[in-house]
Amino acid sequence: MYLVILLLPTLGTLFGSFFGRALGGRGTALLTTSAVAATFVLSMIGLYEVGYAGSPCSLSLGHWVFAEAFDAEWGFLFDTLTMVMLCMITGVSSLVHLYSIGYMSADPHLPRFMTYLSTFTIFMMLLVTGNNFLILFLGWEGVGLASYLLINFWFTRAQANKASIKAMIMNRVGDVGLALGIFGIYLLFKTIDYATVFSTAHLHASDSFVFLGNDVHALTAIGCLLFIGAIGKSAQVGLHTWLPDAMEGPTPVSALIHAATMVTAGVFLLARVSPLLAYAPDALMVVTLVGATTAILGAVTGLTQNDMKRVIAYSTCSQLGYMVFAAGVGAYSVALYHMVIHAFFKALLFLCAGSVIHAIGGEQDMRKMGGLAKVLPLTYTCMMIGSLALVGFPYLGAFYSKDLVLEAAYTRGMTTGLLAYFLGIFAAFCTSYYSFRLVFLVFWGSPRTQKAGLTGAHEGSWPIMLPLLILSGATIFGAETLKEAFTGFGTPFWGNALVFAGGVPNGIEGEILPLHAKLAPLIATALGCVLAYSVHLGPLKGFALNLLTLSSSFRSFYLFTNKRWFIDKVYAETFGNASLFFGYHISFKTFDKGLMEVFGPTGAQAVGNTLAPSMRLKSWTSLSHYASVLAFCLILLLLVLLGPMAGMPTLSLDADNGFLLLLAGATTLGLLI
Repeated sequence: MYLVILLLPTLGTLFGSFFGRALGGRGTALLTTSAVAATFVLSMIGLYEVGYAGSPCSLSLGHWVFAEAFDAEWGFLFDTLTMVMLCMITGVSSLVHLYSIGYMSADPHLPRFMTYLSTFTIFMMLLVTGNNFLILFLGWEGVGLASYLLINFWFTRAQANKASIKAMIMNRVGDVGLALGIFGIYLLFKTIDYATVFSTAHLHASDSFVFLGNDVHALTAIGCLLFIGAIGKSAQVGLHTWLPDAMEGPTPVSALIHAATMVTAGVFLLARVSPLLAYAPDALMVVTLVGATTAILGAVTGLTQNDMKRVIAYSTCSQLGYMVFAAGVGAYSVALYHMVIHAFFKALLFLCAGSVIHAIGGEQDMRKMGGLAKVLPLTYTCMMIGSLALVGFPYLGAFYSKDLVLEAAYTRGMTTGLLAYFLGIFAAFCTSYYSFRLVFLVFWGSPRTQKAGLTGAHEGSWPIMLPLLILSGATIFGAETLKEAFTGFGTPFWGNALVFAGGVPNGIEGEILPLHAKLAPLIATALGCVLAYSVHLGPLKGFALNLLTLSSSFRSFYLFTNKRWFIDKVYAETFGNASLFFGYHISFKTFDKGLMEVFGPTGAQAVGNTLAPSMRLKSWTSLSHYASVLAFCLILLLLVLLGPMAGMPTLSLDADNGFLLLLAGATTLGLLI
C-alpha cells in the first residue's frame, strides 16, 4: 500500500506528460485529480495504521549511491510524522486539482498546468517519505523546481518571470545552508540515514568541529545550517520576500504552495531533526527568535496591503512564524497541529480569493471592491469561516492551535519564549485587523467602482465551489477532532517520530497558566476586529485617510509597511546592483569581450592576418617540399600511435620529446587543413 501511495501520482503525472495532447485538458485534469485523490484515501488508511494502531513501516528498495563508506539507499520511512504530512499534502492537493478544473477551464494549457501540479505533489511526497537526508534533499530541490514552473506558468507576463526567478534564487540560498548541514551530519556521524543519526545523537552531544575558522559545537552548527534551509522554504525573515511575489502565479498555485505544502517543508524539517535539536539549545533559541520576528513582520506588513492575495500571503508568513517559534520552544506537536489546521483555513482563504477574482474578471485590489456578499453569498460565507478561523474565533481553527502555540512559548520560562509570546500577542491583534479589513472591504458596504465585473459577478461552477465547502467543514470540525491526538498529554500518537526538548512532550503547564495569559490572545483578537470595523465601516471611517494626509509620521509608517519594509530595495541595491555591475562591466566587458578576445580568437585572428602574407605557399620552392614535410610528420605520428602494436619500443611523452611530438601533430593537422 505504501508504495502505491508513491506510485499513483507518479503514474498520473507520466500519463499526463506524454499523452496530455491526446487526453485533452479535461481528460488530463480528471486523470491527475483521480490519482491524487486515491492517494489521499490510502494516506488516511496509512495514518490510522501508523498513528492510531502504532504500526510504523520502513521500506528499502536497494542502494542508490554506494561509494566506499558512503551508502545512501532508496528507502522510505512511514511513521506518524510522515503520514500526517502525506494526508495534509494529498488532501489539499486533490482539492486544488479539482478547483483547477473549473478555475483554469478556459486556459488552453490546462494539461501542462495539471501536470505541474501533480509533479509538485510527487516531489513533496518524496521529501517527507525518505528515510535519509539525501532523499529529503532530492525532494527539496524538486519542490523548488516545480514551484518555479508553477509561478511562471503564465510566462508571457514579465512579473511572473521576475517572481519565479526570485523564488528560485532565494530558495537556493536556503538550499546551500541545508546542503552544508547534511555535509556536517555526514562528517560527524559518517552516515546520513535517519535511524543511525537520530539514535546516536546523544553520543555526539559534546562534540565540536572547526567551522569558518572557529571551534563550534557540532550539533548547534548543524542545527543552524539546517534551519537556514527551513528559512528559505518556509519564508522566514530575511528570505521571505519571494512568498508574496509568488502571487503572480494562478490562484490554485497560491493555495497549493502557500497553504499546505511547500512552505510547511521547513516546519517538517525542524520536526524531523528534533532528536538533533534536543542537544542544541542555542540553535533552538535562534529558531525561536527568527520565528517570532517573522510572525510580527508578516502581520504588520499585512496591515497596509491592498492586493487581496498579498494580504493572505503575508498572513501565511506570520502563521509560519508561529509554527517555527513553537518548534523553537520544543513544542513540535503543537507546531504540527497548528500547521495542519492552518492548511485547512489558509487553503480555504486562497481558494475563496480565487473565486472572487474569477467572478469579477480578474480584479485583485480590495479598494475597488465592496458589496460582494449579496452577489457571492456562498463565497462570502466560506471566506468568513476562513477569516474567523485565522483570527482564532472560539471553537474554530486557530482558536485551539494558536493559543497552544502561545501557551507553549509562555511556559518555557526563557527570555526568548516570553519574547515570542508577547510578539505573538501583538501579531494576533494585527491578524485580526487585516483579516476583518479584507472581509469588510471586499464583501461589506457598497461597490466602490462601476466596473462591469462587479455588477455581473456570480458564483463559480461546482469544481470551484465544492472544495470551498469541504475545506469549510474541515476548518470547523478539524481542530477539535485532532486536538487530543496531536497535543493531548501522554498521547502515544507521535510514537518515536518526535523528540521533545526538555523531555516535556506537551504543555501541561498551559492548564495552570494565569488567567490574563490565557485571555490575552482572545482580547487582542477582539480589539483588532473592533478597530477594523471602526476604521472601515464605523465612526472612524475616513479617519485613516485624513490621518494619512495630515500626519507625516503616519504616512511614513504606511509607506514603509506598504512597500514591505523596503527589504527588496535593500537587497537590490546591496546585492543586485553589485552583481549586475560585476557581471556586465568586469566579467563581460573586461574579461569576456576584453582579455579573452585579445588573447583568444580576436588576437589569434590579428596575428594570423599579420603573418599570412609571409606564410603563403610561395615560400615553398616546389610542391615536392610541401609533400615531403607532410609525409615526414605523418610517419612520425604513425610511429608513435601504431608502433607499440608492431612490437616497436614505446616512445614516451616526457619533457624531452613531448614538445617535438606536439609540434609534429600540430603541423600535420595544419597542413592537412
